[in-house]
Amino acid sequence: MESKYLGKTVQQPIEELDSFPAPKGVATVTMSSDEVASSCPITGQPDFYTVMIEYQPDQLCIESKSLKLYLWSFKDKAVFAEQMAVDIRDRVVKDIEPKSCRITTRQKARGGITIETVSVYPEQ
Repeated sequence: MESKYLGKTVQQPIEELDSFPAPKGVATVTMSSDEVASSCPITGQPDFYTVMIEYQPDQLCIESKSLKLYLWSFKDKAVFAEQMAVDIRDRVVKDIEPKSCRITTRQKARGGITIETVSVYPEQ
């Protein structure tokens, strides 16, 4: 299975996740980034996030460079924190079909308020 992005020069965000076969014996994978940005859909002000992705792989795992490039795509999007969590969850489910996943977005304080959102699959 050849990677679409790993080892290649990519100079723009992407809208998909690359994957590789899940090694036998991996129960849970956790990936996180504190370098995610978007903008408020109402005010246009920048919002900054920490995103954590936890999933139980079935056949595939997320390739980390593609995750970085995918999360970069939010910089040009106007999206509420809650919607970002759902969008990331839906992308993970579509691209790797995990047994389960949990997405946590934590919006860094703006106006003294921090927002943490959790989105899970399968939905509870």
